[in-house]
Amino acid sequence: CPDNLTDSQCLNPIKAFQGCMRLIFIDNQPKDLISVQQGSLGNFSDLHIDLCSIKDRCLPNYCEHGGHCAQSWTTFDCNCSETGYTGATCHDSIYEQSCEVYRHRGNKAGFFYVDSDGSGPLGPLQVYCNVTEDKIWTMVQHNNTELTRVQGSNPEKPYAMTLNYGGSMEQLEALIDGSEYCEQEVAYHCRRSRLLNTPDGAPFTWWIGRANERHPYWGGSVPGVQQCGCGLEESCLDVRHFCNCDADTDDWTKDTGFLTFKDHLPVTQIIITDTNRSNSEAAWRIGPLRCYGDRHYWNAVAFSTEASYLHFPTFHAEFSADISFFFKTTALSGVFLENLGMKDFIRLEMSSASEVTFAIDVGNGPVELLVQSPSPLNDNQWHYIRAERNLKETSLQVDNLPRSTRETSEEGHFRLQLNSQLFVGGTSSRQKGFLGCIRSLHLNGQKVDLEERAKVTSGVRPGCPGHCSSYGSNCHNGGKCVEKHSGYSCDCTNSPYEGPFCQKEISALFDSGSSVTYMFQEPYPVTKNTSLSSSAIYTDTAPSKETITLSFVTAQAPSLLLFLNFSSQDSLALLLGKNGSLQVRYRLNMEESHVFTISTENLANRRVHQVKISREGPELSIQ
Repeated sequence: CPDNLTDSQCLNPIKAFQGCMRLIFIDNQPKDLISVQQGSLGNFSDLHIDLCSIKDRCLPNYCEHGGHCAQSWTTFDCNCSETGYTGATCHDSIYEQSCEVYRHRGNKAGFFYVDSDGSGPLGPLQVYCNVTEDKIWTMVQHNNTELTRVQGSNPEKPYAMTLNYGGSMEQLEALIDGSEYCEQEVAYHCRRSRLLNTPDGAPFTWWIGRANERHPYWGGSVPGVQQCGCGLEESCLDVRHFCNCDADTDDWTKDTGFLTFKDHLPVTQIIITDTNRSNSEAAWRIGPLRCYGDRHYWNAVAFSTEASYLHFPTFHAEFSADISFFFKTTALSGVFLENLGMKDFIRLEMSSASEVTFAIDVGNGPVELLVQSPSPLNDNQWHYIRAERNLKETSLQVDNLPRSTRETSEEGHFRLQLNSQLFVGGTSSRQKGFLGCIRSLHLNGQKVDLEERAKVTSGVRPGCPGHCSSYGSNCHNGGKCVEKHSGYSCDCTNSPYEGPFCQKEISALFDSGSSVTYMFQEPYPVTKNTSLSSSAIYTDTAPSKETITLSFVTAQAPSLLLFLNFSSQDSLALLLGKNGSLQVRYRLNMEESHVFTISTENLANRRVHQVKISREGPELSIQ
């Protein structure tokens, strides 16, 4: 180093090369590295001669779900961009497993990606979540949901249409199997085009289901019965046939209904073979796949004794393991889950009223992670736990508390090898068992059916009541939490809001002199008379019936709250008198108006009041 510079100023700003070289030439002359090793040529330090000790840390590639592996001299890293997964090894899905979970997190209706098996091998599938209804519907569209006309098909030249749902059959099966109920509407419009050729013939139209099997039954019917819905209901146009279209008439008719047997859904193809005769034509439509209910999100069990537990097959997760579930308890401690090997093990437990620990040993000695909560965890409220171990790190998450992590050693053993049964809610020694409830248990994205196993296990009950104690605050604006076996719902009846959490405002603020007018058509029940004459439409009409419920808040009296004009002869008015009393003025069949005072209390008191009016014919009742 020159005298005018310090040693630090002479350092090369570029890091030294790490890697292997061979066939080194200087001035076009090869250099003998053995001579360098023997000291007769040049010098060296921290160098291995005649050996390349670099390790390919990306072979095999431990980055999951298509993650890109890059390495340094000592470790590897995963680039998870555009994979739909995250984490040190791209193990964790960035999407929820169902529309039920999106709804529970407060999302509104819209298109979402769902990853039914979480960190498992199946990728995300785009669906539409309708979270505005009491039932949270999951809809999967296909490439042909419009009414499609068909002509010119026969058994030798059939018409066939294959439906594409934008995902693999494995993804669709996972969605269907994880739902409580699924349906798909099918419609066949026909004119001289037979459908199933009932009662005794071979079907002219059939559809293909998930297992690539041919199904000769139609919507509204059941597997194994070659009929349409009208056949089961005994309402077909021709009683000699079990489908309307099988009557083979010259007039347009149709057979519609829902396919609901989950093991056959979704419809993947439709084949039509009877539209080649004179004046023969058909049109078909197959609706989107629709499912509701997450069979696993609310799948829960209650452990009533410390010696009780559930056991399952060994948890196989050599390189990546993730465990997630919800729990609630009033106990001070207890083991949630344990699985043992010859030396290896995993254990998750509540070690105290405010601490959760995750202990794991892959053969290099036990590693223990701890998360401490600032508030007690034994408060009989639902709490969430997620533990993960991969080749890069071990982590533990409790609710939304900071995640506890520990880097995984690059040396030594790295395979988690377990061979005992998996114990849930206890241990193999039947000590330190968990007292309380566990639900929605997932192992590497796979859903564990706790309730089914609890049905045959003493000391463990399927289900766990008390969801409203944890989630009742999700019902806003006066909505009432209603307990259900699988979760809860919000009753918005007494609230000026609607929606799954009573957050969509449906009330109105009226200034003096303002009003809103609605026009309703009088409903007339129609008999099953098949005559199309106008007189037949109005035969057997029943007395008109109305039920009206409203809530109001006001400080002004007198006030007109509601005016109903049933016909030119009948009317009803709901109003507040000068003293704030609730009154009803009722007129029937051109008679003089009758005035009834329902309540003498002053209701113009800036409080919410609800009124229910029921009328059937001349009878009127008010609550």
